[in-house]
Amino acid sequence: MRQFLEPEDYLEPVCVLCDPTGESGKRTNIQPIPLQRVIDRLDSYMSRRDYEGAEKHLLYWLQEAVRGHDQRGQLMVCNELIGYCRKTNQRDKAFQYADQALRLLDEMDFDGTISSGTTCVNIATAYQAFGEYERSLELFEKAEAIYESSQAIRPHQLGGLYNNMALTFKALARYPEAFNYFEKAMDEMGKAPGGVLEQAITCLNMADAVAERDGLEAGEEKIFSLLDKAYDLLRDESAPHNGYYAFVCEKCAPAFSYYGYFAAAEELQKTAERIYERA
Repeated sequence: MRQFLEPEDYLEPVCVLCDPTGESGKRTNIQPIPLQRVIDRLDSYMSRRDYEGAEKHLLYWLQEAVRGHDQRGQLMVCNELIGYCRKTNQRDKAFQYADQALRLLDEMDFDGTISSGTTCVNIATAYQAFGEYERSLELFEKAEAIYESSQAIRPHQLGGLYNNMALTFKALARYPEAFNYFEKAMDEMGKAPGGVLEQAITCLNMADAVAERDGLEAGEEKIFSLLDKAYDLLRDESAPHNGYYAFVCEKCAPAFSYYGYFAAAEELQKTAERIYERA
């Protein structure tokens, strides 16, 4: 597994000796980074669980975007770094890139755009992961207003927002609102291609909410019903068996194990391992 960048990992990097600002001090030349190539290479690193390589890759391209005065590129890479730091439990770094992304939105005058909403969701999810629930909810609600007013928003974006809002309400013990948003998430993900994986995750989140609200004994019937539904969704033939599928299986396995579904947990973990080995 490689831990460094090869020349083929980048395309037309910005020359450190060039001055894109010109004599006037004003920007005269923006040199954009290749966004799709950056994402594709990141997916390759993550599918192999090469987290060190993924971080180096993102930091390289963030530096290139800064040098090239490419604010769109900086925003995209900051968003990816926020998600990466959340997944690797790096709280301070996640918040650092969150602050940088918010500054970029302000500088670019992107308030009210889908890009702004997506960035708010990403940052709010990081706040949520590290226990900053009130800060998280504020940004989720801002994103909700943007998404619901847009004709261009896609179901998986809206479904992801609703699921994460539900988790924040759950963490705040605001259960009626949590279950309302879980149901909204299920409806939206049902409209999205490959949305069965997200629906499975939402079912497991709902099971946890039932257990917290009612207790394991009182909520047993509802919890098991949600677990059965989640398992069926994960085995749905429409779900592509790619790196993301492996990630979801690995993420869901401990939940099944916690509730006593040991065979299901073992199957999901083995499936994830097989996919990672092929990557």
